[in-house]
Amino acid sequence: MTPSRARAAALTGCLVAAALTLTACGSATSTKTTAGSGGVSAATATSAADLGGMDALVKAAQKEGTLNAITLPRDWANYGALMDGFTKKYGIKISDENPEGSSSDEITAVTTRKGQGRAPDVLDLGGAFALSGAQQGLFAPYKVATFAQIPAGQAATDGSWTYDYGGYVSIGCNAGKVAACPKSFADLLKPQYKGMVALNGDPTQAGAAFAGVYAAALANGGSLDNIQPGLDFFTKLKKAGNFNPVQAKQSTVESGETPITIDWDYLNAGYAAEFKSKGINWQVNVPSDGQYANYYNQAINKWAPHPAAARLWEEYLYSAEGQNLFLGGFARPVEMDALKSAGTLDAAAAAKLPTVSGTPTFPTQAQIKTAKAALATGWAKAIAG
Repeated sequence: MTPSRARAAALTGCLVAAALTLTACGSATSTKTTAGSGGVSAATATSAADLGGMDALVKAAQKEGTLNAITLPRDWANYGALMDGFTKKYGIKISDENPEGSSSDEITAVTTRKGQGRAPDVLDLGGAFALSGAQQGLFAPYKVATFAQIPAGQAATDGSWTYDYGGYVSIGCNAGKVAACPKSFADLLKPQYKGMVALNGDPTQAGAAFAGVYAAALANGGSLDNIQPGLDFFTKLKKAGNFNPVQAKQSTVESGETPITIDWDYLNAGYAAEFKSKGINWQVNVPSDGQYANYYNQAINKWAPHPAAARLWEEYLYSAEGQNLFLGGFARPVEMDALKSAGTLDAAAAAKLPTVSGTPTFPTQAQIKTAKAALATGWAKAIAG
């Protein structure tokens, strides 16, 4: 696994246009699946038991034969290994559209493609976007077999969204291009970092960048209730000439275009592991002055064209195999404590995680909603000029 949010694959024909515009090139009939002794529709199943158990779910998913994923870069949290593992285990082909897209793109694809066979089946979303999608009624309630192992508060009570993997905001740095790598948000304002400091996307659209602004807020007198100091920090960073507007991803890190990145620790740790053999000394620090942690969320499109495959994908991600594959990508799986207690945790992979201290606190849904609103109205102004 070599994480980076380089969403590298491109689709051809209609799907290429869809990845860029998220508008329809034509529609296809959604797949309708029934399974289980009671003939329950997979589209309404809230657990594998509704369909008669895992064997019945597998059979129904294999009959569909395809899973439509969206914005899953192969080198992000080990998704390449996860997708390959799922296909190898079940023989179900995965179509991964727009791997360099954002959480915002995912929500748009759901809302604009109802009834279309090319609509996404499953979603991987930052917290703010999982919340807004749930409020719009876009997700299908579903509880995986291991739902009880997910800590309280880290899933919707009906399973319509569920934390899957997470990490800490970190500062990555190419020590071959930067004389002294920054270790805090305060360091990032130093004059030697002119034009160097990049985010992983637009914080109004991408969860990683959203988290970066939240971490900056915590480092500058803000709180989970107040993200404004984070916006103020990026205003200072821009005025100092240090902000780099290029989206940080694997290719920009490798080329040196973004020598300093504010990004998830599992992505920066992945760069460090991958680029070592290429002579790139990529250093990773979780800033002590802005320690922010959070998880991404899984959700199933309420109108998924392959509803059984969508539910089987979730079962795979939350199995010990799937959770350990996230861990192999330096991401902290949501069931990590449960795996450790059961003796099924990949201890060698866990030992490679970036070092952090203390117990993280996560923003509530209300806090995320408030922060998202502040960014929506304030981000463009913060980096203007």
